[in-house]
Amino acid sequence: MRAAEIHFSKASKFFGDFCAVEELTLDIEKGEMAAVLGKTGCGKSTMFNMIAGLQDPTSGVVRVQGHDPFREFDWFRGKIAIVFQNDRLLPWRTAIQNVELGLEMLDRPAAERREKAMSWLSRLGLAGHENDYPHALSGGMRQRVSIARAFATDASILLCDEPFSALDEITANRLREEFATLVRQNKKAAVFITHSINEALSIGRRVIVLRRPARIALDERLPNVLTRDDADALRLRIQAILSESDRTIIS
Repeated sequence: MRAAEIHFSKASKFFGDFCAVEELTLDIEKGEMAAVLGKTGCGKSTMFNMIAGLQDPTSGVVRVQGHDPFREFDWFRGKIAIVFQNDRLLPWRTAIQNVELGLEMLDRPAAERREKAMSWLSRLGLAGHENDYPHALSGGMRQRVSIARAFATDASILLCDEPFSALDEITANRLREEFATLVRQNKKAAVFITHSINEALSIGRRVIVLRRPARIALDERLPNVLTRDDADALRLRIQAILSESDRTIIS
């Protein structure tokens, strides 16, 4: 049996006496888009950072493609790509130069870098803007450049930290659809952090709801076509879980 792309086994993370993640057990498979939903302070970012190799668990096991992301950080060069809440483009580089950045870090030849960067910019509707600097691009266009940069490296795992939350809803909806399509077409494993129930239901094929400290309160795989009634019922279940979490914190 093939190991999961991302594997947590009773993983806990403490910062002093504060428990951010408590005995989290979770597998995310290749080709799976998992939307991770929860309120601020529930441990989403800590979980995210452990997958990315930025923090190690205090106890338990975290493995990505069978490797320890914290202790084998260098092994993951080119295997994980991250799309952040803001675009994090370098202002002194053009759109195409920003997309080429990850490929430069992987020591890819200049011709290959340019070809891949241009291909992804075109796929994301930015042909003709490849030589524009970030200040000349709209927020949605800059985030498209950020997505192009992530896909250009052909990383097998994508980590997304609320990448559309700063955009207007129309632009965000369009980018969500495009992003989910790209993940499915390219058979990536993706973890998508969000605060929004609607976003989780629209982008994920699996919705994971966390309670503080990063315990799984709901883990639901969605059908390819989610009916309005089923979506409404699931939305109510998630709202109830988050409200219950509120009452627990208040008490």
